[in-house]
Amino acid sequence: MSEEVKFTEEEIKQVKEIQDEYFGVQQKFGQIYLAKLRIDNQEKEILKDEDTTLKELGGVQNKESEFLKGITKKYGDGSLNPETGVFTPSESSENKS
Repeated sequence: MSEEVKFTEEEIKQVKEIQDEYFGVQQKFGQIYLAKLRIDNQEKEILKDEDTTLKELGGVQNKESEFLKGITKKYGDGSLNPETGVFTPSESSENKS
């Protein structure tokens, strides 16, 4: 059986430094992992918000389409100045009258 050997203080110090460096790296990996989890959760929330907003957009577009159908049926083709509320019929609508 081999005889035990005691490391020098300098060697023990180097072993401790290496252990500390490993610990530091492990901590950084943990921080990175947690940051990735937060980002993944944020991405899920953003995608959920995007989906909800796209549905809202579809609703607004449908509302606009129905409104325009009704207005066109009532007044004919033309354009509206939303600031003044004045509707100007298009020339083709005027010729139909």
